[in-house]
Amino acid sequence: MSVKIGVLGLQGAVREHVRALEASGAETVIVKRDNQLEGLDGLVIPGGESTTMRKLMDQYNLFETVKDFAKKNPIFGTCAGLILMAARIEGQKGPHLALMDIDVRRNAFGRQVQSFEAELKVEDVADDFVGVFIRAPYILSVGSDVQVLAKYEDKIVAARQGNYLTAAFHPELTDDYRMHQYFVNMVEQQKA
Repeated sequence: MSVKIGVLGLQGAVREHVRALEASGAETVIVKRDNQLEGLDGLVIPGGESTTMRKLMDQYNLFETVKDFAKKNPIFGTCAGLILMAARIEGQKGPHLALMDIDVRRNAFGRQVQSFEAELKVEDVADDFVGVFIRAPYILSVGSDVQVLAKYEDKIVAARQGNYLTAAFHPELTDDYRMHQYFVNMVEQQKA
């Protein structure tokens, strides 16, 4: 089954997500305007800086459109994308998209210079997935409908709730496309 997946093209490793999705069998569209979500089956929200991404989403009328899109379609958020999808953000008054029943801590593993790679066991994906962590958040707690997919040093770094998938790390920055393939499979199942 052919699926068409958008990558929010406001910030982050957009091209790398496109490459990983296409290698996993999806058609792709870089989304910079609200009307570009029409006809898509799923959406990836890349990393970047969550507050800046939120401002850009508001500026380009994407915020409410993405929220509406998420009611029927799978969304995959990585790093800042995870923060944008969280229902609760430590130290912040309100959430952004509030799609997933998770509490997150921003920049939880330290600054840019403290970036690192770690081998992870990602449930339903791989026992040996290398996660690239750059100013990464982690998930402090999850609701009862959220499946924890991966932990690093007892911190939750990947999770799924129904049609929503998040990773605190950057799977698009490696040549291992198994996380993207997992998301493409989610999109295919939703479309079937």
